Amino acid sequence: MGKLYVVGIGPGGLQDMTLKARRALEESEVIVGYTKYIKMVEELLKGKEVFETGMKKEVDRCKRALELSKDKVVSIISTGDSGIYGMAGLILEMKKEEIVEIIPGVTSSIAAAALLGSPLMHDNCSISLSDLMTPYDLIKKRVLLAAEGDFVISFYNPRSKGRPYYLRECINIIRKYRKNNTPVGIVKNAMREGEEIIISTLKDFDETKVDMMSMVIIGNSNTFMKDNIMITPRGYKL
Repeated sequence: MGKLYVVGIGPGGLQDMTLKARRALEESEVIVGYTKYIKMVEELLKGKEVFETGMKKEVDRCKRALELSKDKVVSIISTGDSGIYGMAGLILEMKKEEIVEIIPGVTSSIAAAALLGSPLMHDNCSISLSDLMTPYDLIKKRVLLAAEGDFVISFYNPRSKGRPYYLRECINIIRKYRKNNTPVGIVKNAMREGEEIIISTLKDFDETKVDMMSMVIIGNSNTFMKDNIMITPRGYKL
C-alpha cells in the first residue's frame, strides 16, 4: 500500500531542509513538484520517478500525486512549509482514502527573519500580496487590520511585474499606523544562491528593490535596530 508525503523543503538549500523532510524524499519512489522546486532537490532524486509541471498546475500535480500514492510512496514538494501557501491544503481537500502525512518545513518568513535578526519575536502575521487566489480589496483590508492591530507583518509574493504597485499601496496603508522610522527588512533568496539583505524604514522604503523572490518584514511599533539587525522585543524586563 502506498503513501503520500506532503513535504516542505524549506527555503531552497539542502542544508536548511529538516531531517524528516529529507528522509521522506529518500523513502519516496516518486517525487511530484513544480519544475523550479524539483531542481532545488535534484541531488536527492537519483533513481526516482519524477513528475513535474510548470506554474499554475497545482491541481494537476496534486491529482497525480494522489493517484500515484495508491500503490507507491510519493512525495509532493513545496518550498518553505507545505501548510503555508503550499500544497497541504489542496491535497487534504482532494484526498479520499489515500494515506497522507504532512511534513513541515522552514517557511520563508522564518528564514528571512533569522537573517534580519529577530523581527518576529512578538505577535505577527503573514499576508500574501498575490491576488491570484484572493481579491485585492480583501488583501488591503487584511493589511489595514494587521497594521491597526500592531502586528509585525511578513509579506509573501510582495511584488511582480503584473502588480508592481500593490506593495507600495500596502506600505502606505501601514504608514498610517506606524512611525516613519519603523524598521523594514527585505530579504531576497533567503538561504540560497543570490541571497541579499536590505534593511530600511517605512519612510525610505524602496519597493523597486523587491521582487517575487523576496520577503518583506515590517516591524511593529516597538521594533528597533541594534548593530544593523532588527529586534522586536518580547517584553522581558532587562
